[in-house]
Amino acid sequence: MALDKAPLGKTSEYPDRYDPTLLFPVPREENRRRLDLDDGRWPWFGEDLWQAWELSWLRPGGVPAVAWAEIRFPAASPAIIESKSLKLYLNSFNQAVFSSVEQVQHTMEADLSSACGAAVHVRMRSVDETEPAVGRPEGYRLIDDLPVEDVVYDYAPDSLSAGGGTVTEQLCSHLLKSNCPVTGQPDWATVLIRYTGPRIDASGLLRYIVGFRQKQDFHEHCVETLFTDLMHHCQPTELMVCARYTRRGGLDINPWRSTSAGDGPGPRLIRQ
Repeated sequence: MALDKAPLGKTSEYPDRYDPTLLFPVPREENRRRLDLDDGRWPWFGEDLWQAWELSWLRPGGVPAVAWAEIRFPAASPAIIESKSLKLYLNSFNQAVFSSVEQVQHTMEADLSSACGAAVHVRMRSVDETEPAVGRPEGYRLIDDLPVEDVVYDYAPDSLSAGGGTVTEQLCSHLLKSNCPVTGQPDWATVLIRYTGPRIDASGLLRYIVGFRQKQDFHEHCVETLFTDLMHHCQPTELMVCARYTRRGGLDINPWRSTSAGDGPGPRLIRQ
C-alpha cells in the first residue's frame, strides 16, 4: 500500500462519527526485505506498545467519558498502522455513543486486529490512575557521555563491534533520533539494550545510535534495524532492544524485539 495515500503529512478533517475505515495499514514486508528477512521467519519475539493519551466517547446519557489506552500490536502482524490514521480513528470515537468502557475496548481490538492482520490487545486505563515514570530503568548503564571518535550523522552499522569474554549487560541511550519517512518530522527516543554475549564496545554503540540522527524510517523499523545489526555485528546469545519514543499527536510508540518471548518494554519514561 503506497504511503502517498496515507493521511500522514496531509491536511485532514477530523471525523465527527465513528469510522474504522480511517485506519491505514503499512506492510512490514518491505522493511524486513531490506534487512534480508523476507522468508517469514523473524529472529525475535516482540510487540509494538502504543500508548494513546487522547481518547474520549459519549456515554448513553450523552455525557463524555475520557480514558487512555495501551495498545499492543504483535511484531508478527503483517502490517503496522500509520500513526496519523490511528489518531484520526481514535478521534472518530469522540461523538459516538458506547454503552461501556468494555464496548470501547472490544471495538478497538476488533478494528485494529482487522487492519493489521493479527490479534491486537487493548487495555483501557483511567486518567486517575497513577503509574511511576523513570528516567531509565534500574540497572541500565547510560552511555551518552562516553567519548566517541569521528561522530557521524549517517547510518553506520560498521560502528558496532564486540569481543572478549561473555558478559550480561544493560545499556541505555537517550540520544536515539530518527525522522518520519513521510513528513521528515523528528522522532525522539530512549533506546534500551540488554544482552548476553561478547562485550559490546559501548563507544561504538553510541556512535551507531547517533548515526540514526538523519535516518528516515518508522519507529518499528528502526528497532528491527537496531536488533538485526546488533545480532550480526556483535553476535550476542541473548538480546533485547526497546525504543521508548516520546509522544507526538497524543500517541507514543514503544517497539521491542527480543530473543526471549518473556521480555517487555519496561516502565514508562519521564519523557513520555
